[in-house]
Amino acid sequence: MTDAPWTRLSGSATPLVGAPMGGGATTPALVRAVTAAGGFGFLPAGYKTPDAVAADLADLAATGTPCGVNLFVPGPAEIDDTTFRRYARQIAAEGEPYDLDLADAPLVHDDDHWPDKIDLLVRHPVPLVSFTFGLPDPAALAALRRAGSRVLVTVTSVAEALAARDLGVDGLVAQGTEAGGHSGTHTPRRPAPPTSTRALVRDVAAATGLPVVAAGGVAGPTDVRDLLAAGAAAVAVGTLLLRTDESGASRTHRDALADPARTSTVLTRAFTGRPARGLRNTFIDRYEPTAPLGYPELHHLTRGMRAAAADAGHPDRVHLWAGTGYRHAGTGPAATVVERLTAAL
Repeated sequence: MTDAPWTRLSGSATPLVGAPMGGGATTPALVRAVTAAGGFGFLPAGYKTPDAVAADLADLAATGTPCGVNLFVPGPAEIDDTTFRRYARQIAAEGEPYDLDLADAPLVHDDDHWPDKIDLLVRHPVPLVSFTFGLPDPAALAALRRAGSRVLVTVTSVAEALAARDLGVDGLVAQGTEAGGHSGTHTPRRPAPPTSTRALVRDVAAATGLPVVAAGGVAGPTDVRDLLAAGAAAVAVGTLLLRTDESGASRTHRDALADPARTSTVLTRAFTGRPARGLRNTFIDRYEPTAPLGYPELHHLTRGMRAAAADAGHPDRVHLWAGTGYRHAGTGPAATVVERLTAAL
């Protein structure tokens, strides 16, 4: 085992990370496959109950697979009832094919079981815990570190990185604009200017001196090498794993990634009320201009519609999260992706 920063943090000698893709895409089987191939897999805890997270951890522990766990930091309510209700009425027709009454859907704000998930990870520690959407509170950070975990925070700017460093975290995940899925910005109402992953990694590493995991824009081995050369301690891959055998992504999502008619990705808040990158579709085209900020309220509003549309094979009502390298997402074992990306390291 080398003394490289990533090895000291994770225990893995290979600087490749399987990203924690929430909503079912990253399964325990995918974490296990990435880790068995030499990488380091992260399990997403977002949107899951504590019992479901505990079951996933038990699944991985049964095969002796170490992993990281990613948590969403809860934020304040960002949307009022009037604004929420207006948007619910605007998109109501999209729920009708599935017998969903979106216009009368309740406004739901929750903390994603934050205290219980922190307690679970204190009782059942993992090597690494990462946070997205903001900084954990100092008490949670201290409790996790006492339990033996190292802590990472997702950042999208140097300012966020410096705030995380000052909190006392062990490392950072620098998420560039090219990344698929939700932006980890700490201030969705005032996001930082678009910044490529390579430039962000370079600037964040120089400003903080902390180990940095690069996230966003990986299409192949050259991107991995370039991000490591820019100062990353490791590189995260997500979109390239979505069509693999071990992925939990829906058939509708998998097929859309390979559909030649899907020619671009865009940042949108239309599905969840928080900026996220996905394949452009008609739902985004119709509602992005009027979609308000409001996470997780809009996430809960559209969740049933998205699930029903995915089951029905209707991609234009599904949040088709994808990074800019989506054209290079292939089928087959996840191990093949890891091996291809790391063969020349």
